[in-house]
Amino acid sequence: MFLKFNQKINTIFLDTDSKDFFITEKVNVILSPSLYWVKKVSLPVKYAREVKPLIPSLFEDILPEGNYNYFTYKKEDHFFIFAYEDKVILDTLKEKGIAAQHVNNVYFAQSEFDSISNPLKINEDKSIYIKDDLVILLPSAWMQTEEELDIETVSLSKYFIRLNQFGHIVESKSLYTLMIILALIISIVSVEYFIVNDKITKTQSLRDELFVRNNLKSTMIQNRSMLKEYSTLHKRQMLFREYTSYILSISLTPKQSLSELGLKGNKLLVSFTGVSKDSEADILKILKSKGIKYTSNLKENTLEIEISL
Repeated sequence: MFLKFNQKINTIFLDTDSKDFFITEKVNVILSPSLYWVKKVSLPVKYAREVKPLIPSLFEDILPEGNYNYFTYKKEDHFFIFAYEDKVILDTLKEKGIAAQHVNNVYFAQSEFDSISNPLKINEDKSIYIKDDLVILLPSAWMQTEEELDIETVSLSKYFIRLNQFGHIVESKSLYTLMIILALIISIVSVEYFIVNDKITKTQSLRDELFVRNNLKSTMIQNRSMLKEYSTLHKRQMLFREYTSYILSISLTPKQSLSELGLKGNKLLVSFTGVSKDSEADILKILKSKGIKYTSNLKENTLEIEISL
């Protein structure tokens, strides 16, 4: 186990063959070359931010299938580009007894050991070595002379990454595709919203114009109330006309006459004079045959009829 103690945060070197750690507080992690891919490239651009979109294509000929994230930094006239899998690193940390919440920053051996002059032994079987400006991992048995890695002497660089615990669940391309689809859906819904909103505004304007032109009330509730009132009035008027026509069609004897036909509220009032007890039934029979509901009263040869409209 290799530990560097500073004022606040310890540092460890993580390899796939590292011994188990016992970490209970925050640590910085330097990744062994076994946990990432690296290239040194020369590109006709000035800044690292211009390189990052190009990295997937620069690695496509060597990377095995996986869900990769990428990083780059510039040194002198060259760029060092990295490809790594969050899940592989997180699984290795977990296997070695390091919880993800205890990881502060993650560094690459490339950026932290790019100036070593001799091979450094990281465990019984492996050493790191500089070849063509790249930090590589080789069997210790291949090295003629080597030093033990003393991580206490390492001053961490400014080049570090943060691990995404859930980034491996959805591939980046799929995520971008979903984002594009979501953006298109939002755009379509927004356009439809503005179209519908414009139609609603125009409809309201036409409605208001119609209300003013026809002297209607300002709200639909008031107009519905008016409609209900006028509908009830229309129904009564139609019944009044219908029932009146039936009453006027009743055949009377020379001694009988229609003395009253009038409207009081929602009641149709009718009076016949010269009606005897025997002839009352003939008059009322006409109303019954038409299904008219009524009340009647015969008093002193006057038949009074009241019909509800």
